[in-house]
Amino acid sequence: MSEYVATVEWTRGDQPFTDNKYSRAHDWRFDGGAVVWGSSAPGSVPIPMSDPTAVDPEEAVVAAASSCHMLFFLGYAAKAGFTVDRYVDEAVAVMGRDERGKVAITAITLRPAVAFSGDLLPDDAAIADLHHRSHEHCYVANSLRAPVTIEPR
Repeated sequence: MSEYVATVEWTRGDQPFTDNKYSRAHDWRFDGGAVVWGSSAPGSVPIPMSDPTAVDPEEAVVAAASSCHMLFFLGYAAKAGFTVDRYVDEAVAVMGRDERGKVAITAITLRPAVAFSGDLLPDDAAIADLHHRSHEHCYVANSLRAPVTIEPR
């Protein structure tokens, strides 16, 4: 089994805290050195306590699901001999109440548009198979309670 580590760091600085008007901005640090500016979603905590230019946890979940699916798709396409020139996914997560009554991401929809080139081009059935296998093997989708739907464009 593998282990993955992220360090999330927030510091209060000189701002008050108990008035609940402190900044929710923080850093996500990853083992390869990448640092991502994080914050609560402005829909959860109003601006200026949230930073709309930062990545919020909900966006990170939908991006992780999309990225995982794409990486499997690219791998399966390459193994099948298809050349992918571009892959763009305008993925969407929906927040709502789940069957337990808790606020949660209740659905994720991936909408990948894939451009191929070369002598061997996949037909619709091959593309559907690539997406199906990618979805079945995506670690992130397999970890989520919310259904992940693929709607290729």
